[in-house]
Amino acid sequence: MKDKTTLAVIGGSGLYAMEALSGVREVKIRTPFGNPSDAIVTGTLEGVRVAFLPRHGRGHRINPSEVNHRANIYALKMLGVEQIISVSACGSLREELRPRDMVFPDQVFDRTKGRASTFFEKGIVAHVGVANPYCPELAGRLYEAASGLGFRTHKRGTYVCIEGPQFSTRAESKVYRELGFSVIGMTNVPECKLAREAEICYASVALVTDYDVWHEEPVTVDMVIGNLNANTANVKQLLKAVVSKVARDRRCECATALQYAILTDKKRIPAPIKKKLQPLIGRYL
Repeated sequence: MKDKTTLAVIGGSGLYAMEALSGVREVKIRTPFGNPSDAIVTGTLEGVRVAFLPRHGRGHRINPSEVNHRANIYALKMLGVEQIISVSACGSLREELRPRDMVFPDQVFDRTKGRASTFFEKGIVAHVGVANPYCPELAGRLYEAASGLGFRTHKRGTYVCIEGPQFSTRAESKVYRELGFSVIGMTNVPECKLAREAEICYASVALVTDYDVWHEEPVTVDMVIGNLNANTANVKQLLKAVVSKVARDRRCECATALQYAILTDKKRIPAPIKKKLQPLIGRYL
């Protein structure tokens, strides 16, 4: 497609636009998996072409269970995206991870229930490795940039992804703490796994808005909104600082995740599936 863009930002709760982008245009893409959450906005930030997609749609009209992650990732792949910075609001499961902190998780634990989690089905099978679901190279760049800006940052942690849209019960929250998880959210799965299937680097900026319900401190709407607004302002600074530092020469496992993952005999892959998945598997056929 025209104006190939290799870096994308998926905005979570509170981040519905990137005002600092210049030369902006909207791209509406239809995919074989349906429509993305919204039109994708492309523009230039600090001399770098960036694509922006609000995960919940502008106006926050799509709940976590309804996000069409396959369409979102596929559309970004069609644009030429090779790296995704995911911005996600989350709750803290650890005392040391305070509201307004930034966490750059290195692991994820899936507690979702009914989400479409793979591109490979109906005639094609691929087993993609996700032992390291977040790209360590991209996450490392984000952490370094955030630390350089003076934000309270945490380099590693496990993001437990629940189905939502309801929050956890107190019993669930306490169990997640006992299991050693760090933060809790509703959107990184299957987003990170689909990005790996699409051979796109994926890293998350988990923005802590509050302690989850295990904590005795009462949580109010005003408190959450205040922290959400502060987090949004901070992450916009981070994005501006980091885009020019993101490595374009990818040497991570993300870039070749499909190389040995497709098990189906190429001759037996149905022609419609080959066409459907061309942006993902074309170079291996």
